[in-house]
Amino acid sequence: MKLTVVGCSGSFPSTESACSSYLVEADGFRLLLDMGNGALGELQRHCGLYDLDAIVLSHLHSDHCIDMCGYFVARYYRHDGGMAPPIPVHGPRGTETRLVTAHGDLPDDKCMSEVFDFRTLTPGRLRVGPFDLTVDQVSHPVEAYGIRVEHDGRVLTYSGDTGPCDALGRLADGADLLLCEASFTHGKEDVPDLHLTGRQAGEYAARARAERLVLTHIPPWTDPKTALADARAAYRGPAELARAGAVYHV
Repeated sequence: MKLTVVGCSGSFPSTESACSSYLVEADGFRLLLDMGNGALGELQRHCGLYDLDAIVLSHLHSDHCIDMCGYFVARYYRHDGGMAPPIPVHGPRGTETRLVTAHGDLPDDKCMSEVFDFRTLTPGRLRVGPFDLTVDQVSHPVEAYGIRVEHDGRVLTYSGDTGPCDALGRLADGADLLLCEASFTHGKEDVPDLHLTGRQAGEYAARARAERLVLTHIPPWTDPKTALADARAAYRGPAELARAGAVYHV
């Protein structure tokens, strides 16, 4: 599997990165995990507008899904005059309503479903192209999912947005790469069921015996060096900060 970090900033774009979006590729298939603020522009550095094969949205906060509104425009009003064919979009219940409401003025209430084949995520397993996905609900104020992506014996786990929860431990077990959010600073923020600290991300990686930890979704107001140092205090394997444009071979 090839993982490209399209965007990794938490809550809103930073000067260095768009919000959450991750391109996963194998066997010529392109799967996008999330499409937050600013991600659509950055995506075009790595993939053609019409070259995605499927999209999975971990949850419906704007920093994970809002650029789907711009992507609708690109697919509905394709530059060559023909509408792009429907692409599967796996998301929590209400994904279509959320995006239609966010976009506002549309030709009709159902036109998004002409280019997006909306499919409801639920906990369990599903096959998307060459990937086997395991999806489990994580701890966040809205319906939110962590995602385990498996291909050819390799495992990528994406935490999505989550506070501490057993589901993340199950999804991360034995992962070759754990892409884990680290929005909060250890000893500074303590808001239950919302986000993780760098220390907690490191603890999950250690317990899961993950091969590699990449910290992501760090908001502009959080010090990334502190998050990384805290993660390394808890996890002895390779740990680093996600960076827009970074590529990993899982």
